[in-house]
Amino acid sequence: MGEGQFYLVREDVLTESMLKMLEAKRLLASGEESTIQDATKRVGLSRSAFYKYRDTVYPFESIARERILTIFIQLEDRKGSLATLLQIVSESKCNVLTIHQTIPVQARANITLSLDVTEMIIKMEEFLQRLKAPDFVDSVVLISSGAL
Repeated sequence: MGEGQFYLVREDVLTESMLKMLEAKRLLASGEESTIQDATKRVGLSRSAFYKYRDTVYPFESIARERILTIFIQLEDRKGSLATLLQIVSESKCNVLTIHQTIPVQARANITLSLDVTEMIIKMEEFLQRLKAPDFVDSVVLISSGAL
């Protein structure tokens, strides 16, 4: 299975750990719990299981309703690399909400982009592949989907 594939599955086929992680995320989002440690303890889930699934399993309604994505990109520090990535974002009709780029260390930098993808004109898998395509990109990870 490719890391870029997305599937829609029924709740009854999710593992118990996935369901507990979703409940812990709900507790955090609602403010019922303020820390991951408290939320995972309350639902009976290890923190390692929470971290394993937190950025890969989402309730369908939150993805369908919220069209804001946060993407982490690790890349080689080259002149124009950020401009190239932003061109891909623009061509895909996504709107940049926030950009954070770390200071390069050992010729590598990290970029976190928050994007409004409401008007995106290509499929998510294709968009992520386009971001991964430049030879200066080491990795692209979808880290969250939801509202800011």
